[in-house]
Parts: sequence; structure tokens; C-alpha cells
Amino acid sequence: MTDFVYRAVMRDIKQNILAQKYEDMRLPDERSLASHYQVSRSSMKRALELLAQQGIIFKKRVSGTFINPLYLKNQALFRYEGSNLGLTDSFKVPGKKQQIKLLEFKVINASKELAQDLFINEADFVYQFKRLRLLDNQPFLIETGYLPIKIVPELTPEILKDSLFNYLEDTQNKTVTRSFLNITVEPSNSEDQSELDLQTNEPVGVMEGIFFLDDGTPFEVSNMRIHYKYMRYNSFVNLNQ
Repeated sequence: MTDFVYRAVMRDIKQNILAQKYEDMRLPDERSLASHYQVSRSSMKRALELLAQQGIIFKKRVSGTFINPLYLKNQALFRYEGSNLGLTDSFKVPGKKQQIKLLEFKVINASKELAQDLFINEADFVYQFKRLRLLDNQPFLIETGYLPIKIVPELTPEILKDSLFNYLEDTQNKTVTRSFLNITVEPSNSEDQSELDLQTNEPVGVMEGIFFLDDGTPFEVSNMRIHYKYMRYNSFVNLNQ
């Protein structure tokens, strides 16, 4: 069974959970689910393991597999359900369409810090771009990114008006599967207030870090400034893993 198939099964179960299609907050047994999706027991087990690792379900010995009620109560807006970590696939608000407005696009020499983060030389060139993301024409996030030209030498403004990570996956068969992010909140600045329609006394969420390709290559250094109303992010810790 391919990675794509068992992840597709996992995503479908997750959508059913969100739609509250399972009675008594309980999933059917593994054998029944495997039969329903027409997959092997090992593939079904892997799909359920991924859901458990995300804190969406939990198993009680003898009793069965149950849905975590806190997952439904405090649904994060960032849901990593696709094959990459791109915002277009990861940030979901039901009933709202996501749009991208390109604010800035240029080529610069890598600074010492960028060179260190992206494992390139200071003499290397990187793309610097700034994008405004909107939900039904309502701005919610300012994204500033830096990525080495040698990874995507053909990058254009038109490409950046859509999902960059999906473009990379579709055209070069490269996937962004890992990231290291720092998440915090700070006072909004003048650009935040202008672009995100914030008041001077309102805060902004900040996510900054590095995204990696599936082969471990650092792909992008990114800074995302998010309207505080959309700053909802869940974390699940399991010391038994």
C-alpha cells in the first residue's frame, strides 16, 4: 500500500470525525474500517496510528477506539492533512476561500543568517517575497519568505500567486514534509495594522522558522504574521511514542 493511499484513508476518517459521522464518539473496529476502505489491515493500522499521533483518536484497551473530544471542541485552524506543509493545504476555515496577493518579489544576496539557516554560501542568491493571504477577501496573514534560487530557478511572480509547495510537488516531485517553527504573539506594527486591518492596541501572532524538503534539504525560511483571530494552533504530546 502506498503512502498516498493510507494517508488518503486517514484524511477521510478525519473529515468524517469533523462531520461527526461516528456515533458515541467511537470508531468502528479496525477490521470493519479496513473492509470499508478496501485496504489491508496493516495499512488501516498505519492510518489509525497517524490519527492517534495527532491526538485525534485514542485507544482504550478492550473498549475500542474513541475520538478525542478536545479535538472537536478546540479545532485548530492549521490542519496538516495534505502531502506537504504548505499553508494553502494546511490552513482551513470551513466555507471560506483562500486567496493570495503578492506584495513583493525580488532577488537578494543571502545574509550571514540566511546562509546559515538555508545551508548555502553568503555569495549565493535567494528569492525574497512577501505575500498577503486572504479568506473571502478578508486579510489574515502576511508571509515573508526566503528560498535559494538553485532549488527553484524558474520561480516567477505568477507561481507565487498560488501554492508554492504544491507547485514544487507537481513540477519537481519534491515535497516539503518537515519544519521547525517558533510561535509567539507580539504587538502589531504599522504594516500589520495596515494590511491585516488591526487596531493599534491589537496583537499579532507570529510563526517563524524553516521548512525542509523530504530529503532533508532546507527549502525556505519564513516569517508569518497572523491576525490574532486566526491564531489557533493545537499541540499533542505522547511520551509513550
